Amino acid sequence: MAMSGERAAHPANTVENRRPGLSDYATEAFAVAAAEVQKLYHDPLELLTRAVQPVLWLLLFGEVMARVRGVAPGEIPYLDFLAGGILAQSALFVAIFYGIAAIWERDLGVLQRYLVSPAPRSALVLGKAMSAGVRALSQALIVYLLALFLGVGIDLQPLNIVGVAAVIVLGSALFATLSLIIACIVRTRERFMGIGQVLTMPIFFASNAIYPLSLMPHWLNVVSHSNPLTYEVDALRALMLTKGTSEYGLPLDFGILLATTVVLTAIAAKMYGRMGY
Repeated sequence: MAMSGERAAHPANTVENRRPGLSDYATEAFAVAAAEVQKLYHDPLELLTRAVQPVLWLLLFGEVMARVRGVAPGEIPYLDFLAGGILAQSALFVAIFYGIAAIWERDLGVLQRYLVSPAPRSALVLGKAMSAGVRALSQALIVYLLALFLGVGIDLQPLNIVGVAAVIVLGSALFATLSLIIACIVRTRERFMGIGQVLTMPIFFASNAIYPLSLMPHWLNVVSHSNPLTYEVDALRALMLTKGTSEYGLPLDFGILLATTVVLTAIAAKMYGRMGY
């Protein structure tokens, strides 16, 4: 009896009481990301349909605007200037509607299974954010191939390609966590789709994706400097193009993207559990 009382006073190191270490945290996040990425194998048509948009922007909009002088800054051709912006746009459109999957998971009962697992909420959110980055990388491959076909000066140095991949994953994670926060607030697919449509275009057009900030009116220039997409595009142009430069500097670009992602992940982790109720 004394022994059993001692055991009761000192419970075993159960899953519920265990504090996961860094390796456990990473494993749980990667497991969620892998489960999300596996969905692509069941619906490869999604990749093809998402490829239509960047193709239209580069082939139609890009070819027309390339004939207008003075749009792109410096000596860089407009198609080169546009390529980085369209790559960021493609990643944005993949990530910004990611929250609707969380609403589907709640309705199907999948979210409840996530929430009763021992994984920290932040690991669940981070795993979903990383999976959005992986999906966006498939868009990057399409944009790279099309840009090379159109004669855009793409920098194919391995370190630059790795840098571009890092920017895409980080930017996609940022907007995917923002999307998840919105899903936690609105809680229905219909409301989410409406808000997603409202947010996407202002984020895209209030950035340097398709025109330089110098062409913007003062108020829009101020808004653009508070837009994370502006810094994602700036980093992509510096790393992706042979003649590319960063207006703000890569450390600042990465710093803003990383800091914003960390803040949004913390907020999303706090709100994620409430979706199951």
